Amino acid sequence: MSVIGSGGFGTVLRVKHKSDGQLFAVKCIQFNDFDEKETENVLKEVKNLEKVKSGYVVQYYHSWRETGCLYIQMEFCSHSLQNILEVKPQVFERQAGDPMDLYEYFISCEIFRQILECVQYLHELNPPVIHRDLKPENILIAHNVRNGRFLKLCDFGLATVHDKRIHYKTTRKHTADIGDMRYQAPEVGQGRKYGHKSDIYSLALIGGNIFDVDLLYILT
Repeated sequence: MSVIGSGGFGTVLRVKHKSDGQLFAVKCIQFNDFDEKETENVLKEVKNLEKVKSGYVVQYYHSWRETGCLYIQMEFCSHSLQNILEVKPQVFERQAGDPMDLYEYFISCEIFRQILECVQYLHELNPPVIHRDLKPENILIAHNVRNGRFLKLCDFGLATVHDKRIHYKTTRKHTADIGDMRYQAPEVGQGRKYGHKSDIYSLALIGGNIFDVDLLYILT
């Protein structure tokens, strides 16, 4: 029906099922020109989505290949947190730098609480999963709200399993310099050993955006 997003690894389409009219998001990834590592990352996203089926994560339904493309069928979400952040000050008639009123602050707290629960779910899996690309664009607003949960995580192409026995106690480390630099923890960019706390750093910066506070200045 339409294109609803695009990135380095593909285009996301809004599609409608011919029989029942249900809406889905289908990610189309063309990997004809990918090298071995890029192809591995593309296939890794499907494997990660299969691992993290939960109300905290955009639901994965099915995937298939067609002529050099991988298609991933997922739950359709209408907007991202980035869309919300762009209009939130205008909705509450607040100028940049002005304090929030009680209503905006309460809603901001609920948004951040739900994001924290989503990431907590990943970190409490056995073994834990590090998202490694947390940012407002990868936090989606559910089209059909269930149990009061309207925020979900998406885009697990860079997610990885974290095994403390391997990644802390041996010379093996997670991949360095990965994810969006705007929300990247220093240890990731510097190639040092890191774990789930790299996601916590990203969460702090996202929280700064939600509450309109320059946390990057505070953290550095």
